[in-house]
Amino acid sequence: MSDAQPVHGGIQAVRAAVQHGARHLFTLSGAHVFPLYDAAVGGADGVRSGDSGPMQIVDVRHEQTAVFAAEGMGKLTRTPGFAVVTAGPGVTNTISAVTGAHVGGSPLVLIGGRAPDGRWGSGALQEMDHVPLMAPVTKSAVTVHDPAGVGPAVDEAFRIAGSAHRGPTFVDVPMDVLFTPGAAPAPSTNPLPLLAADTGDLDLIIDLLRSAERPVLILGGDVWADGAETAARAFVDATGIPTIANGMARGILPPEHPLLVTRARGAAFGGADLVIVVGTPLDFRLGYGNFGDPPAPVVHIADAPSQLATHRELTASAAGDLSAILLALAGACGEPVADPTWSTSLRERALAAIAADAADLASDADSIHPARIYGELLPRLADDAVVIGDGGDFVSFAGRYVEPALPGHWLDPGPYGCLGTGPGYAMAARLAHPSSQVVLLLGDGAAGFSLMDVDSLVRHNLPVVMVVGNNAGWNLERHPMRFLYGYDVAADLRPTAYDEVVRALGGAGETVTAPGEIGAALERAFAAGVPYLVNVMTDPEIAYPRSTTGV
Repeated sequence: MSDAQPVHGGIQAVRAAVQHGARHLFTLSGAHVFPLYDAAVGGADGVRSGDSGPMQIVDVRHEQTAVFAAEGMGKLTRTPGFAVVTAGPGVTNTISAVTGAHVGGSPLVLIGGRAPDGRWGSGALQEMDHVPLMAPVTKSAVTVHDPAGVGPAVDEAFRIAGSAHRGPTFVDVPMDVLFTPGAAPAPSTNPLPLLAADTGDLDLIIDLLRSAERPVLILGGDVWADGAETAARAFVDATGIPTIANGMARGILPPEHPLLVTRARGAAFGGADLVIVVGTPLDFRLGYGNFGDPPAPVVHIADAPSQLATHRELTASAAGDLSAILLALAGACGEPVADPTWSTSLRERALAAIAADAADLASDADSIHPARIYGELLPRLADDAVVIGDGGDFVSFAGRYVEPALPGHWLDPGPYGCLGTGPGYAMAARLAHPSSQVVLLLGDGAAGFSLMDVDSLVRHNLPVVMVVGNNAGWNLERHPMRFLYGYDVAADLRPTAYDEVVRALGGAGETVTAPGEIGAALERAFAAGVPYLVNVMTDPEIAYPRSTTGV
């Protein structure tokens, strides 16, 4: 039993969230969860001001945007994001976003309202048992039936979400339980610790490193999530291994680093005699772990044993605290292990691929080449800019041309590929990095999923530069279908003036139809101080780059 003062479940939940570092509550209003709003604006401190309190409420126009924003906050800050939605459709509207966070290993806590326990089974408004829907795509999914249990459940949800391997958690609270005061214990003060490194294969990995002549290192987003970027940089510098980065790990090695060879990945994978993959799954993005012909030996290092590949044989593996593992390997190697000519040749290939882009980046074609947008954008990006990709073919160009200067400053939908992430991610980026440029790159298809949430950006005074590559179609599908069948269907959109949509929602913007106009439009967007959309009409006949590397 607790001798704490009884308080309603909203106060318990917000206290727990604040204790774990959450400062923003992303939501779409619903009566089932009113006590959480009461707590956020002051109830958690016992003073109900109605406009300020321990947590900023950021309300949106669609529940999936609330979860995308919470996911973005979790990715950017490495503290679980926090979202709250009402019962029934409020919860079911979040499932795709929650699944994306589950597949991508993004830490967030989602609280869902629920029909009252006292009316359960009698047909109350929005009555649904959400947990069976959420359980397969979360680390934990629970319903709280005890008024004193809300705080402990939310506390545990944050601890689980923020521990390796990270991901979303779900807490379901019936309306009558949430409104009823309960005497809950104080929330915990410490997250779950990083998993201790599994040292079983470390000696073997060291031997493999010492014997390899053409090793390649791949760094993935979990390196950033695990706080291991400094250790990863130390490992690269100590071993001299040419490195490829993806996801949130982009920027761990800055663009000028002599061992960054992302743009030469084809040659690297084809010629490697050892591939070390750290903090990312061996999924479709990495050819399911088959590198070269015959395939090179693969070492997989993950933040948790559950993330180690099982679909192919590994030469060696390790799991746990990524910093500890990488520093142990760096210390044991002591000196560079890669053949310098191998590293130099890959870096030269990478620089040659970058140089080969110059013509497209500067293209003056009347029908705008999508690359020209990046040719104008790149020199205008600050080192601490947060760049967000939400789309298919247009964002594939971003993956090819944008090389972040800092880790944790690139956001994309991840391996689940759920479109519509952009406005939510942009909210999180602006709140997490209030002084940085925030650039949201949208395909015109992706813009159709969530552009109404520009209204939320405007209402909450969150200026973002949005760029739409508008080819009036689903080019990611159009060109492959033409290749397969000689024609395409269900791939056409209208050349919509998305900037007019943004202006109608309180932002600003313009349409660009000539390549020479792009730079000035971007300058106006960065200077606007409001959500600003540059709608660039691009050539629909240019197919997206099937390889983001060019080689």
